[in-house]
Amino acid sequence: MKPPFQAAVLAALVSLSSASMAIEYQAPEALVAPSAFKGVHGLAVDQQGRLLAGSVVGSSIYQVDIDSGEVSTLIGPDQGQADDIAIGPNGEMAWTGFQTGKLMMRDNDNAPIREVASGLPGINSLDFNDETGQLYASQVFLGDALWEIDPTGKQAPRLIAKDLGGFNGFEVGSDGWLYGPLWFKGEVVRINPADGTVETVATGFGTPAAANFDSQGNLYAIDTLKGLLKRIDLASGETTNIAQLSSSLDNLAIDSQDRIFVSNMADNSIQQVDPTTGKVRMITSGELAVPAGMALSEDGNALYIADIFAFRKVDTATGEVTDLRRAHGSDIEYPSSVGLSAQRLLLTSLATNTLQVINRNDHTTLQLLHGLQAPSGAVELDNGDIVVSEMASGKLLRLSGPKLDQQSVLTEGLQGPVQMIRGRDGNLYLTEMAGFLTRVDPASGKLERLVKDLQLPEGLSETADGKFVIAEGAAHRLLLVDPANGDKTVLASDLPIGLPPGPVLPPTGIPTGVAVAADGRIFFGSDIDNGLYRLTPK
Repeated sequence: MKPPFQAAVLAALVSLSSASMAIEYQAPEALVAPSAFKGVHGLAVDQQGRLLAGSVVGSSIYQVDIDSGEVSTLIGPDQGQADDIAIGPNGEMAWTGFQTGKLMMRDNDNAPIREVASGLPGINSLDFNDETGQLYASQVFLGDALWEIDPTGKQAPRLIAKDLGGFNGFEVGSDGWLYGPLWFKGEVVRINPADGTVETVATGFGTPAAANFDSQGNLYAIDTLKGLLKRIDLASGETTNIAQLSSSLDNLAIDSQDRIFVSNMADNSIQQVDPTTGKVRMITSGELAVPAGMALSEDGNALYIADIFAFRKVDTATGEVTDLRRAHGSDIEYPSSVGLSAQRLLLTSLATNTLQVINRNDHTTLQLLHGLQAPSGAVELDNGDIVVSEMASGKLLRLSGPKLDQQSVLTEGLQGPVQMIRGRDGNLYLTEMAGFLTRVDPASGKLERLVKDLQLPEGLSETADGKFVIAEGAAHRLLLVDPANGDKTVLASDLPIGLPPGPVLPPTGIPTGVAVAADGRIFFGSDIDNGLYRLTPK
């Protein structure tokens, strides 16, 4: 498949072997096709019949053509960040900025966007009472509360209830109560917005994520852990499985024709489900969600990708994608980088400040450590210790012991470490946001800045002869850098990399992953269109 961009690949001759054999690269090709979203979350169908979808990482609200699957941006960064979307009785639209803690609203497509609430981190789901115009919103993950929001923004939010257990994608019922899931309790409940009374509607869910009514008053709910769409009998609380989908479900919406639409954050997908037959139709999807850091197997056949909403392996010959973990269908925690050793896979998450150590053979979790300061990379040393780079503190931490609970500072003073690898010489090499390629001795912690004036360097991989391929996010290109003399050669430019950070991302945006095989093939992920690309020597 040809990439959906015009890549100007320079005809530079690059020395990639000890014999200085000149290699010229073909234009980048998409090994895994791009997709429309960067994780897709809240869904809504407005009074015009438009299917709308929100993305937190993408900081956008999209319009999706139900028939063709074509996706266009309705509201882009930075105001478009939407974990959920709700349509009011007069056609107004409101949405939640999960990381910004803001609730935004506009009265119609031509009206200005206004902020009607702020200071609510983790603001998640919302809905209008179509009879009264009252607006309600919940906090989940970064908070745990339910609020009534003044649509004019003049009055402070009114607290209805707190410590509920994660009142996620909810909807106002015909009785004025709010019906939705308690994410952390495995229940669907209803809440009286007048006094916060909570009553259980149904139990037995793995992780319920959202609930919605159709025009006949039937209540449907999704189980993100089990990948199920269910119908709930309000009288008895019994549930009926309507469709078996994949895990990582996020939200659902039901239109005036009682068509059900379900979003999946790990697949960048929206599916339509017939509630009568259970038949599923894919409207739009992607094989990757938000590709970030990556690591290549020793034989060059498998590429491990930290895909934010999943952890995946890609066959470098065919592009076949295999899921190893999916968000909310496993214990994965939004991985943004991956390190590779002989026996272990090392995932770090900028979002949850975690290091997850996975057995490479059976993919079981060996360790899951929290409390790091924006860990951006991890590598394993010869003795089994793990070094973690912290973007927030500028430190390299050395973790030792059977439980990796013995922590010491290897070096500090780094200026925004992004990606870190272990070189063929045993040293640690990393990119810094300040524009450096840096080497650190893992024994002494000695720090040397080998190359400077790089333009937001991110992904990093070593070639067979000890040079480095670096993704320059700000310049949208790949460089070959010689650490011995600092020489830089542009390999490819005008690439779909370099997503601006926006309101929820670190200064690097989504760190662009890079990997180089022994035969000279270069792989990189796109933080713009979510595809995986390959550069092949001519």
